[in-house]
Amino acid sequence: MEIREVEYVIIGVGTAGLGAFSVIRKQTDSVLLVQHGPYGTTCARVGCMPSKMMIAAADLAHAIDGGAYFGIDGHYQVNGKRLFERIHQDRAEKFVGGVMKYVNSINDKFKVEGQAKFVDQHTIDVDGRLRIKAEKVILACGSTPYVAPVFESLRHELDTSDTIFELDDLPQSIAVVGLGVIALELGQALHRLGVKTTLYGRSGRIGSFTHPDMQHEVLRTMQQELDIIAQGQFTRAVKVASGYELSYRTADGEEITRTYERVLLASGRASNVRTMNLENSGLMLDERGLPQYDMATMQCGDAPVFIAGDATEDLPLWHEAYIEGRIAAKSAVNFPVRTEGKRTVAMGIYFTDPQMASVGQSYRDLDPEQTIIGRASMSNGPRHEIYNDHRGLIQVYVQKQSGTLLGAEIFGRGAEHMAQTLVLAIEHGMSVGEILQMPVYHPSLEEVMKGALNKALFQLK
Repeated sequence: MEIREVEYVIIGVGTAGLGAFSVIRKQTDSVLLVQHGPYGTTCARVGCMPSKMMIAAADLAHAIDGGAYFGIDGHYQVNGKRLFERIHQDRAEKFVGGVMKYVNSINDKFKVEGQAKFVDQHTIDVDGRLRIKAEKVILACGSTPYVAPVFESLRHELDTSDTIFELDDLPQSIAVVGLGVIALELGQALHRLGVKTTLYGRSGRIGSFTHPDMQHEVLRTMQQELDIIAQGQFTRAVKVASGYELSYRTADGEEITRTYERVLLASGRASNVRTMNLENSGLMLDERGLPQYDMATMQCGDAPVFIAGDATEDLPLWHEAYIEGRIAAKSAVNFPVRTEGKRTVAMGIYFTDPQMASVGQSYRDLDPEQTIIGRASMSNGPRHEIYNDHRGLIQVYVQKQSGTLLGAEIFGRGAEHMAQTLVLAIEHGMSVGEILQMPVYHPSLEEVMKGALNKALFQLK
């Protein structure tokens, strides 16, 4: 068996791993990347980019469907084969291709392919053919879709976000399991492309909002377009001649049995660290069975082991993965001196229609007695009126004593742009009064954001 000794080993060549490598490579040649599975990052291959390509096509179809209100009569036909050809081609050339260009520029002496497992805290086994002895380990191995036990026997037949974009054509019908970002984005897109779609939840929660009114508004609005069964559990899943027969028991005890051509499992992702024989790592594990770590340093306990990106199961977002990879690398370089990295203000966006965006602190984590809520309805926005789109709400959360903006939950057209403005305001510690000094063009979607801030300012006064 080959043995290699290095100062750093980075498990995973995704967004977090490449971010870490870019830092460490400036310090030393004694670093090794280990990759299991295809290169290209989750975002480029099976996440952000292909999903947005599908959403773009679905939004175009939906816009044509709604054209009559504006005096536009359109007729079209969805060509599923052409749709997937475009996703396959653009993903390979424009997105994965860009990542691969950088990966291929890395000298082969720094790269190893295979499944990594802990032998001990400083030793990594790769497929039983290579032992890597490293002074410091960075776990950036990403995640894989979670498969609930009821679907385990069909694991290799059902679709996940890792496989759905490999299809050659649209199915006639599909069951989407989950009500998180992947489920809602893809479920709505498939519905708008003509696929008979049902979305199934478990807890009754939908999306990421933590304020009860926002949760209610999202579910009420999305159910006007989509077939959503929000609370219950699957009791049976079997393959039949026409596809897959699923049995589901609702929270009210009703038994639902339906058959779908395909099933998309989209109820979250599980860290690949779980496959690395963590019992040999000597690390302290949390209640999920994952390494305990410090978010300021990404260090696992006091060990020379660091974790970043989707491997943590905490912030599965591209920009967070890149930041965490660099924080982990800088902490490893300065080990054993504790080195805190700069975290950005929290921000998450769902590219559904209406869009959902959360910035800063969530309502769930705030003290209601010390928090002012400024609320505005999207129906009050002049630009929203022009679009004939009155769906949604925005709530801003403000510190009662100082008037400082703490966070916001936004549901409606233009949420992604309002989120970018508000996250910058939070980053700079701005008060509501200071934010309102910023000019807001008329008519723009952001006027609703200004309305919510004004409601908060009135309460402060």
